[in-house]
Amino acid sequence: MAMPQLSILPALLAASLVACTWVKPDDAGKRVRVAYDGSVDGCQKVGEVGVSVRDWLLPGVRRNEMKVLDELESLARNQAATIDADTIVAQGEARSGEQRFGAYRCQGQR
Repeated sequence: MAMPQLSILPALLAASLVACTWVKPDDAGKRVRVAYDGSVDGCQKVGEVGVSVRDWLLPGVRRNEMKVLDELESLARNQAATIDADTIVAQGEARSGEQRFGAYRCQGQR
């Protein structure tokens, strides 16, 4: 009777890991705005950042897409802060756990 319960344990563990978010914005990244509408008029482009995260756990076991997108955004915000940007804009859709963002300095220019 104990064997069937043990066989579902790996599936439960994998399911719980799919929901985890491992990347969070750091203190500087929390100050970087995401311009979801692409509105960066009057801002100065200071560079681009490319970020990537693992979008799968095991072969055939994909991570939650929203968690992956959230982590990509968090990483981009953290990296943008290191180049003195205060705003990021996605430069296309995420693919295979990778995405590029334009980094802008908008403070004091709006």
